Amino acid sequence: MTPIAISCGEPAGIGPEIAARAWESLRGEIPLLWLGDPRHLPGFVPWQAVTDPAEAEAISAEALPVLSRDFGPPAVPGQPNPAHAQGVIDAIRDGVGLVKSGDCAALCTAPIHKAALIDGAKFAYPGHTEYLAALAGVEDVVMMLACEALRVVPATIHVPLAEVPARLTPELLEATIRITHAALIRDFGLAAPRLAIAGLNPHAGEDGKMGGEEIAMITPLLDRLRAEGFDLVGPMSADTMFHAAARTGYDAAICMYHDQALIPIKTIDFSGGVNVTLGLPFIRTSPDHGTAFGIAGKGLADPSSMIAAIRMAARMATAREAR
Repeated sequence: MTPIAISCGEPAGIGPEIAARAWESLRGEIPLLWLGDPRHLPGFVPWQAVTDPAEAEAISAEALPVLSRDFGPPAVPGQPNPAHAQGVIDAIRDGVGLVKSGDCAALCTAPIHKAALIDGAKFAYPGHTEYLAALAGVEDVVMMLACEALRVVPATIHVPLAEVPARLTPELLEATIRITHAALIRDFGLAAPRLAIAGLNPHAGEDGKMGGEEIAMITPLLDRLRAEGFDLVGPMSADTMFHAAARTGYDAAICMYHDQALIPIKTIDFSGGVNVTLGLPFIRTSPDHGTAFGIAGKGLADPSSMIAAIRMAARMATAREAR
């Protein structure tokens, strides 16, 4: 089996620890290939340097295969060092290269600390997603958060709530729906995806009494896409979309802003959520949490989200290969 590449992420955070714990859990199931400075890995994990990703499958059951590089100074848990910034960035870049070449099946990225990347290497991107899009040469990408019980996609992401109505254009919402629909077919093996579309306002605007975006923009767009054959319901009142019975009626929910999407999935499965970037020519997943400097190096980090991210990446790779 082609390995899943794992970029190291911020060395002072929990990334190295959760990668090591994920290897312990998955060692007989999914071959892995970690990209980073092996000095930053916790001492409990056996690792072995490789020069060719093809070596990873045979090694992974006994030791964590590592594409080793020297980041310079040692890592101090909880204290990000800008001197590591270029190494962190290069690990992401090299992971993308391995997936694009077919040497790895997918890329799973550990959390980064953007301030350290900016301070140490003048990192010019708001985060992972934008950097990956640049490496892939694409403009339109979508963030999906997924667990076993729910998939959600926010149309607008890290913008102030007051700016959401202006950012939520018909073009953005249409691109979000199309990218999500295509990814569910290609990467999740769904022949005819069903999408639930949230309204922007309380009660989906309640016939214009609580806001007019649903009538003016969202409903006409959905009607046009339905005429093309898309299976869409909505715009729906967001407060009735996420209980167990409602979730059986769709394969993914398109939400209008960050918290509308992330609150339900983090309530349903706080530890097991996975961040998936849709719209890339390769598969990228990541754990749905940050660097957690406060517990780094203390053996307290929960690897559940990293394990789920690796498993999801492997399933997506299988689905993509089958097509």
